Amino acid sequence: MSVVRVGSRKSELALVQTNKVIDLLKFHYPEKIFEVVTYDTLGDKFNSLPLPKIGEKSLFTKELELALQRREVDLVVHSLKDLPSSLPKNLRIGAICKRDDPHDCVLYHPKFGSNVTPTSLNSLPNNSTVGSSSIRRISQLKQLYPQLIFLDIRGNVNTRLKKLCECDKYDAIILAKAGVDRMGWQDRIGQILNGDEFFYAVGQGALAVEIRSDDDATGGLVSIINDRETELCCLAERALMLHLQGGCSTPIGVKWHSQGRQSAVLEAACFSVEDNQRVTYRATVAMHTREDAEKLGQYIAQKMLEAGADTLLRAARGILATGGQNMQ
Repeated sequence: MSVVRVGSRKSELALVQTNKVIDLLKFHYPEKIFEVVTYDTLGDKFNSLPLPKIGEKSLFTKELELALQRREVDLVVHSLKDLPSSLPKNLRIGAICKRDDPHDCVLYHPKFGSNVTPTSLNSLPNNSTVGSSSIRRISQLKQLYPQLIFLDIRGNVNTRLKKLCECDKYDAIILAKAGVDRMGWQDRIGQILNGDEFFYAVGQGALAVEIRSDDDATGGLVSIINDRETELCCLAERALMLHLQGGCSTPIGVKWHSQGRQSAVLEAACFSVEDNQRVTYRATVAMHTREDAEKLGQYIAQKMLEAGADTLLRAARGILATGGQNMQ
């Protein structure tokens, strides 16, 4: 394998992330040539529609996975939060890179100016508009900031920033901080949503390398960039999501609290999209194996279901089935 073909989405952020993974691999394999092959995903092609209205799963991964199955590429790079918790049987995650900041952040309209930029969403005038394409984010923000109006916004991060800056529809938008950091836009961040109240997406901040299950050569190649701590954390989160039968378009969030090398706390929440209801559960565990991580995720998910999370999720799925009209 002197040449390694790497599949990626075409957006600038996707290519930045793909090249970040390639740089990690080049450090260990300077003799190899890494060729990037780009694809448009369904989520990219229909980037003017709210995600629930597209009505498909694997919106940002399917075309890449098909290319991998057709052996057009040897591996593909994903934002782990976009990768469904259940993969095709002949594919697997070969590596999860060390996680960057998993929190969400707020970018404000430049009309506020450097001297009057809001210090938080709470300092925006009543009925200010905030853009996000995430039902998880909007469900939480509606509970925390009921005085604001939340609108759907689609497109890659470049498109969203352009919409914020060049029109008056949005006073602020919410993005994943890891993506903003990777694009070099740190100076645009007005607020980081990292308080005790706000939960981020499963897998957010981590990059994943997906490979064919039977490709031991590529598996051995990419395993060297796998970060064990990130892997175990994300496996627990993904097991939780799978047990709740959730996805990227469901109001489920997580938070990790490290307690040294021996243990960590995983806290998860499911939110109502219509009122202030939420179901949360947290557990502390020492994770040494993949099985430990998956059992933790399943355990917390089961406790949440017993506390009524299934009712909130059914209601969310009903709203999503109608295109999410009631999300504002």
